Amino acid sequence: MNNTAAEREQLFISLYKNVFPAVARHVSKMGGTFDDAKDIFQDALVVWYEKSTDRSVNNDKAYLMGITKKLWLKKYQENNRLIPMDGFDRELEEESEPSESRILNFLQTAGKKCMDLLRSFYYDELPLNDIAETFGFSGVRSATVQKYKCLEKVRETVKEKALTYEDFVD
Repeated sequence: MNNTAAEREQLFISLYKNVFPAVARHVSKMGGTFDDAKDIFQDALVVWYEKSTDRSVNNDKAYLMGITKKLWLKKYQENNRLIPMDGFDRELEEESEPSESRILNFLQTAGKKCMDLLRSFYYDELPLNDIAETFGFSGVRSATVQKYKCLEKVRETVKEKALTYEDFVD
């Protein structure tokens, strides 16, 4: 990542605008303060920047959130090593997993071919060249584009219906 100082500054500003609010919500939900969130985010940015220079990072927001959660958990455990964890189990129970049947029903709105394609890729973990052959695409690139289009159909439906994560949880 050979960015000029101005490009790096714009990148960090963009990351702050796009990722920091989610980090602050997470840290607050987990009992931290706004200052804790700023500290954790700064540390996460350093780790992210080091990894991004290796070009091993694909999704900046997801990667930063993952780093943040790990750093917060580490800090939380260090600060609360001797404090009883009453109620901790209840908090874990509140974070339910998405309902497979609701997600499946929703994904079916994208159509049978899209559903089959996404299932082959995500659940059956077929390589894209096998998917291209199975579905009659001209190559891996065509299969990738079609997978993207299927995901976009699902995203558009989510946006149209203004659905949230909670809509998929039992």
